[in-house]
Amino acid sequence: MDSLLSAADSALRTLFAKPHAAQACPTLADQTTQLDASESRSSAALMRVNHVGEVCAQALYTAQALSTRNPILRAQFAQASLEETDHLAWTAQRLAELNARPSLLNPLWYAGAFGLGLLAGRLGDKVSLGFVVETELQVGAHLQGHLHQLPKSDHASRAIVAQMRDDELGHAQAAKDAGAMELPQPVKDLMRAAAKVMTTVAHHI
Repeated sequence: MDSLLSAADSALRTLFAKPHAAQACPTLADQTTQLDASESRSSAALMRVNHVGEVCAQALYTAQALSTRNPILRAQFAQASLEETDHLAWTAQRLAELNARPSLLNPLWYAGAFGLGLLAGRLGDKVSLGFVVETELQVGAHLQGHLHQLPKSDHASRAIVAQMRDDELGHAQAAKDAGAMELPQPVKDLMRAAAKVMTTVAHHI
């Protein structure tokens, strides 16, 4: 019951409360961001997608922590979730600075990611960790792509995205070190296709 209440609390905080970062938002102190209207819209769309990714990360790690019976692994998932909360706060802050809103479909994204996390967890810890590895590697590649797509002068967004990329790849390595199994290629392809749908929709809605 305590675990279920904790999961419900995490969902409510992620979707309806203002996130608070434990770490200061990354910045490039010697660079000033100045964007025209078109550049602001482009940055906002990309940062909205990244914010959705962090909503999903909260759901995934919460579900996986709920599913495992291994207390050490549960603590690892919980720690990763805390680090992802920083990302959630940073992307939310940047959206506000760009006068943009988060995705209107965040409850849907959260519910879908939570379901996937539960499914992965029910298949066993090695599968669950393998799911983390593949998810974080795909997210890392996605964020690297955003570094190429963001306006060159948007130093504020680029600093956030670069730090997020490094953190996500660190989560992937931690999951590997914890004993993750390699997921079958069809599963990886399905995950990539689902992520493509999500990012395309979130870019606009």
